Amino acid sequence: MSVGLLLITHRPLAADLLHIATEILGGQPAGVEILEVVNDTPCEMLVAEGLHMAERLDQGDGVLVLTDLYGSTPANVALALSRRHPHMRIVAGVNLPVLLRALNYASLDLDAVTEKALQGGRDGVRLCEVERD
Repeated sequence: MSVGLLLITHRPLAADLLHIATEILGGQPAGVEILEVVNDTPCEMLVAEGLHMAERLDQGDGVLVLTDLYGSTPANVALALSRRHPHMRIVAGVNLPVLLRALNYASLDLDAVTEKALQGGRDGVRLCEVERD
């Protein structure tokens, strides 16, 4: 078994990130779903859809939710889901390094996958300096 991954972002970020990750990894990863938020969609509808996705994704090891911006509608939907789904963690600030780490380590337990995703975010943001002559 492995941890399920649910990406909840403003549209079209989740689909774009998953598309790029799929190209990098050489195939569509299993156990991943996306919920993209359009600003005029009622939160109750998003939460209901997210709960159905989380139930499908959780095969006994839990669900890691990756969302884009803490305090935004996608993050608030994720928080509402976590109140109703007992085995869920949420990481806000998703980017490609976070997603790739979560996908590569999804076979670990939920806490370990969460930490790997966080580490990907911390280690994946760098100042790139060029040596000048």
